[in-house]
Amino acid sequence: MLNKLTKRKKLEYNKEYPNLLEGEVPAHIAIIMDGNGRWAKQRGLPRIAGHREGMNVVRNIVETASEIGVKYLTLYAFSTENWKRPKTEVDFLMRLPERFLNSELPKLTKENVQVKITGDIEKLPEFTIRAVNKAVEATKENSGLILNFALNYGSRAELMDAFRAMYEDVEKGRLSEEEITEDTVTEYLMTSSFPEPDLLIRTSGEIRLSNFMLWQLAYSEFWFTEVLWPDFSPDNFIEAVSAYQQRQRRYGGV
Repeated sequence: MLNKLTKRKKLEYNKEYPNLLEGEVPAHIAIIMDGNGRWAKQRGLPRIAGHREGMNVVRNIVETASEIGVKYLTLYAFSTENWKRPKTEVDFLMRLPERFLNSELPKLTKENVQVKITGDIEKLPEFTIRAVNKAVEATKENSGLILNFALNYGSRAELMDAFRAMYEDVEKGRLSEEEITEDTVTEYLMTSSFPEPDLLIRTSGEIRLSNFMLWQLAYSEFWFTEVLWPDFSPDNFIEAVSAYQQRQRRYGGV
């Protein structure tokens, strides 16, 4: 929360972004963490080196988000399409949640961060499932920032599952066709317990959603940057929040 900011950080933020702490901080920020492979390639390193460096960035962004008062932070960690990547890379990516959560869990617990997972985790390796379930269980009573990892997540699959579940409930008389509204669809999504993102950040210069939260991002503000994820800093994060604060959200109105 804001009162956790050190005096030094307050001065730093106020100097470059004078209205940041007075303006509205997005309650929910979602990030497509893109560019790990290109970062590694630029340095003549294997792609997994970029993923390893990207994991370190997660630590800094989570801390910054918590400090400025963000309530929900969703990170697109592994998509349903990422299984198409080389097996060695996928195997490394499957180990990252275990490495990150095992090393960071004590700090996350101390900082009152609650870990959540969105995605079809049953298709993940057993060691990955154990790691994420351990983190979710250990932090479930925490009341600070909700850190939500989208892991083996794809928005189209999520929507199809929601539609199938609604159809089944209609067939069994638990839901009438007249009751199916936008709010009803939202209730059937994996993210039903979260507010929709206020701000989407995507790194690496790509300007697309890549099957990420297609329903939930309908009225979110988008912020794109050329910065590759391993180079994405707390200052970049603050810049995105500051840009969000300069926009006027109309939700289709005037």
